[in-house]
Amino acid sequence: MNPELNPELNPEPKPELRTRAARHAALGDPARLAIVDELAHSDRSPLELRNLLGMDSNLLTHHLDTLEDVGLINRTRSSGDGRRRYVHLYREQLPEFVLGPALRPDSALFVCTRNSARSQLAAALWRTHVGTPAESAGTHPADEVHPGALAAATRAGIELEGYVPRSLASIQTLPSIVVTVCDQAHEALDTGSTWLHWSVQDPVPDGGEAAFDAVIAELSTRIGYIATSTASNQQTTRTHFA
Repeated sequence: MNPELNPELNPEPKPELRTRAARHAALGDPARLAIVDELAHSDRSPLELRNLLGMDSNLLTHHLDTLEDVGLINRTRSSGDGRRRYVHLYREQLPEFVLGPALRPDSALFVCTRNSARSQLAAALWRTHVGTPAESAGTHPADEVHPGALAAATRAGIELEGYVPRSLASIQTLPSIVVTVCDQAHEALDTGSTWLHWSVQDPVPDGGEAAFDAVIAELSTRIGYIATSTASNQQTTRTHFA
């Protein structure tokens, strides 16, 4: 009997296989791979993607819709300029061979508005898990690190005691990797493609333990991808210069 006509020999594909097939099909277009490469290390607004990739608005929207339909990206509203959205890549949904060059984990600087929570936690996590120097700064620094960030750092086993907020203007020489972790700071500085951006929710307005722990979990995931992708691809570097 022809196996194609025999349901027992040619069963209906499992849902997860259909999902994987759809994602592979979506990634079969060079333009969508270019989008994925750009999002591998940084969230970007559609306008930033258009400028970086030289793609017109309608075509970019089509490609983003395709990637979102198969669960590879999402688009969230900015916590600063609410008219702006940021595109985030779900790296955990991608096979490793899809991603382009790794980002070498050199020294890093993390920037937010108040330099009291997200940027402080990001720098501490980078120092702990990547092992290279990391600092943080703010566009309008607070007087002290937020108590919720200090408590969350203690729960996560990372060191924040003794660190104080500082102004971005006080840093004379920027490291090779600069990351804004706050939509407001990213939009105020308007750094284009020279810096990376992680659109991370501010835990301070909520103030609860869960909000701060969620920030640590997200930052740990993002930093972990950089560390592990570099470890598996030591011959390839991709450094962003400020």
